[in-house]
Amino acid sequence: MRRILSALLLLTTLSFSAKSQDMKQIREQGAKDEVDFKTYPYGNNKTAGKYFNIRGIKMYCEVYGEGQPLLFIHGNGGSIRSFLYQIGYFSQQYKVIVADSRNQGKSYDNSDSLTYEMMADDYSALLDSLKTGPAYVVGWSDGGIEGLLLAIRHPEKVKKLAVTGANLVPDTTAVPQEIWDMVTPDYTKLKNNPKRNIMENRGYKLLRLLVEQPHIPLSDLQKISCPTLVIGGDHDVIKVEHTMLIAKNIPQSYLWILPGSGHSTPVVYKDEFNKKVDQFFSSDYRKIEKEDRFF
Repeated sequence: MRRILSALLLLTTLSFSAKSQDMKQIREQGAKDEVDFKTYPYGNNKTAGKYFNIRGIKMYCEVYGEGQPLLFIHGNGGSIRSFLYQIGYFSQQYKVIVADSRNQGKSYDNSDSLTYEMMADDYSALLDSLKTGPAYVVGWSDGGIEGLLLAIRHPEKVKKLAVTGANLVPDTTAVPQEIWDMVTPDYTKLKNNPKRNIMENRGYKLLRLLVEQPHIPLSDLQKISCPTLVIGGDHDVIKVEHTMLIAKNIPQSYLWILPGSGHSTPVVYKDEFNKKVDQFFSSDYRKIEKEDRFF
C-alpha cells in the first residue's frame, strides 16, 4: 500500500520537479514541510474544522480568515495539508475554504465509483452549505480538473479560477508515457485483486481515476465564463503544450508557465505562486487586457 500511495503522491508533491533543479533543494524543502506540518494544525484543526453532509458522504472542511470566499481544491491522494503554504497567506484577506475531497483525507466514501464530476459537484454543494455565494477557486493537479469542471457545471459558483497542473484526458497527449509506466502496474495489480482491504480499495479508486479519467472536451472549456489563470511548469508532469491547449480554449484565460518548474508550483514556488494568484484575483482583468502588464 505504501508503494501505491507513493505513486499517487508523486503526481502532487515534490517528486516531479524540474530536471535542472538541484535535488538538494528538494530534500531541504521536504524536510521543512515536515517541520511546518507539525507547527501548523491544518487538516486536524478542531477549531476551524467541521464535517458537512454532502451528497451521501461526510466531507471534512476547515475555514480560515474573513473576506471574499476562496476555495482551494487539492490533488489526487492529497488533503487540506497540501495547501500548507497557501492557507496562512491567503487567510489574511480572504475567507479560505479548504476541504478533503471525497475518498481522500478525512472525507471517506465507501461507494465503488469516483469521478471528477462527482467531486466538482461536492464542492458546489459545500459552497451551498457554507452560504458563501460565488467564490474564487484554486485547484492543483486533480483539483485543477475539478476546478475546471466546477466552472463548467456550476458557473454561478466561480468568480475567478486559477488551476495548476490540470489535464483534460488520460493519455500521452497530456502526460508522458513514463508516468503511465509508473502508475499502471499498481493499478493493474489492485484491479485484479478482488480481496482488496478498505485502504487498498481507497487507493484503487484514486489510481483508477488517474488512469481512466478525465474526459473534458474542448467545447466544454469554451463554456467557462469566468477569468481563468492557467498555470504549469516547463518540466511539469503535464505537458506544456497540453496546458497551453487548456488556456487557448478558455475565453477569458491567462497563461503562466513557470521556468525551471515541475508539478509542485504551490510548494516549491510558494512565494511567487501566492503573489501571482493573489494579484490575479485582485486585479481588473479588463484593465490588464488593455494595458498588457499582468505578467
